[in-house]
Amino acid sequence: MNQLDITFAALSDPTRRAILARLIDGEASVMELAEPFAMSQPSISKHLKVLENAGLISRGRDAQRRPCRLEVKPLAEATEWLERYRKIWEGNFQRLDALLGALQASNNPGEAEQ
Repeated sequence: MNQLDITFAALSDPTRRAILARLIDGEASVMELAEPFAMSQPSISKHLKVLENAGLISRGRDAQRRPCRLEVKPLAEATEWLERYRKIWEGNFQRLDALLGALQASNNPGEAEQ
């Protein structure tokens, strides 16, 4: 799998997305990340491992703690990829709007004059 595939696979799970959302506020320990979820610490650790393998988070060492922090590079690459398609779809919607406007004008020629 390439990096983009790994990133999107990691982002496919709502728990992992919630973990990343929490890490936007700053680094956190495994216990802090597990707190809002009704799951065991080993389950959270599995999610963290997926995020770490995808390069979306990194773990440091601070005495007894191993804080997790967000890594933005894979997210930036995914955003860049999505942005290309957003621009394509935006152009398609603008052309569709123009076509619908032209069709409405041709179906209601009297309304355009008023």
